[in-house]
Amino acid sequence: MSKLWGGRFTKKPEEWVDEFNASISFDQELVLEDIEGSMAHVNMLKKCEILSKKDGDEILHGLQTLHQKALSNELEYSVEYEDIHLNLEKLLIDEIGEVGGKLHTGRSRNDQIATDMHLFLKRRVQEIIVLIEDMQEAIVHQSEENVETIIPGYTHLQRAQPISFAHHLMCYFWMLQRDKDRLSDSLNRIDISPLGAGALAGTTFPIDREYSADLLGFGSYYENSLDAVSDRDFIVEFLSNSALMMTHLSRLAEEFILWSTEEFRFIELDDSFTTGSSIMPQKKNPDMAELVRGKTGRVNGNLISLLTVLKGLPLAYNKDMQEDKEGMFDTVKTVIGSLKIFTGMIRTMTVKQKRMEEAVANDFSNATELADYLAAKGIPFRQAHEIVGKLVLHCIEEGYYLKDVSLKQFQKYSSLIEEDIYSILAPYAAVERRNSYGGTGFGQVKLQIEKGKSLLQGQVTAHR
Repeated sequence: MSKLWGGRFTKKPEEWVDEFNASISFDQELVLEDIEGSMAHVNMLKKCEILSKKDGDEILHGLQTLHQKALSNELEYSVEYEDIHLNLEKLLIDEIGEVGGKLHTGRSRNDQIATDMHLFLKRRVQEIIVLIEDMQEAIVHQSEENVETIIPGYTHLQRAQPISFAHHLMCYFWMLQRDKDRLSDSLNRIDISPLGAGALAGTTFPIDREYSADLLGFGSYYENSLDAVSDRDFIVEFLSNSALMMTHLSRLAEEFILWSTEEFRFIELDDSFTTGSSIMPQKKNPDMAELVRGKTGRVNGNLISLLTVLKGLPLAYNKDMQEDKEGMFDTVKTVIGSLKIFTGMIRTMTVKQKRMEEAVANDFSNATELADYLAAKGIPFRQAHEIVGKLVLHCIEEGYYLKDVSLKQFQKYSSLIEEDIYSILAPYAAVERRNSYGGTGFGQVKLQIEKGKSLLQGQVTAHR
């Protein structure tokens, strides 16, 4: 049989040209969406009496057969028929005869592929939102267990101030919340039906686009047929949202990698999320975290790739747009895998609380406590900062920490320092006292954990 579009051609392409042109190797991923869109289209054609009930029912029966075969992985595709649409149309004609050729009445592959991708991405984004919530729940659980676990807080990767480990973890909860909000909002642009737009100009058949959109569960349909077939904003937006989310995961991956080193020893990742060395028996490598960190690059690349493809395209459809799919499929797979990996790592990791406490006991991360102490006694903060800086320098030169300074020595730097300074300098007290809204104080951390739990239960909105 000749190509389904081959009527005006006198020559067939060479095999290698067919292979270069074809997308079936990857767009078969859309098989279920393509069949679903076709069934909605046929039901609409029947309703509008563009197809007879007999023909429509016969085509629907054939599509249902293909659907079952697709679920059982029984369909065989050919490069000769280029893409998922023509392959399925050919398979339908083989299944039910020439009446299958009526399937394409009032429709183009241009609105067909756009419909497939809207359906595909709508479902995958909804799935990703659920996986984000799973990871958030894992964060909340670990945070509840570690509200009073103290860890050094860092700026410039230098010890800064002691904080609650739960406070540190919950930071990623809120990053993910923004990721989830962005994805949820993007559904407004994804949940639109292009079906019925035709190649670019609509159709002369008296179709009912609202009816087919309703059958497919879309919330609305495109107002402009050119826009319907040429719009890939919804994919770009998904790729952009995914790139930002993967950046968040990559930052957490880096911290897990650092924290699990011998130099930090703040956490230990479960054996099921690590690997060993082929030559060094002692190694326990955080490979899953490293892979997430590395895969962030491919997601970023997928975004840049599609933006570049679209940059100079005139309306409406161009073959360049065939390049919109592989990056989308790859990003969906990468994001889903990364979220599942991180949820498992967080749930199963061991938090080394004693090691964290040792870390904050022997550093200068309590220096700000002394500066605040002096400022509260009336010394201008900038002057208090200088006093404490000189005292820290003295301690470094002498080889001890602020907690080891005698009261007499303290008072050489300021007569306002009293015996109570030792309790002020204790890491636990330093964290506990930071009770400004959103701070690391234990009471505030508990409040944000409760708000996080309420968000996951749908009881409150993200902002006050």
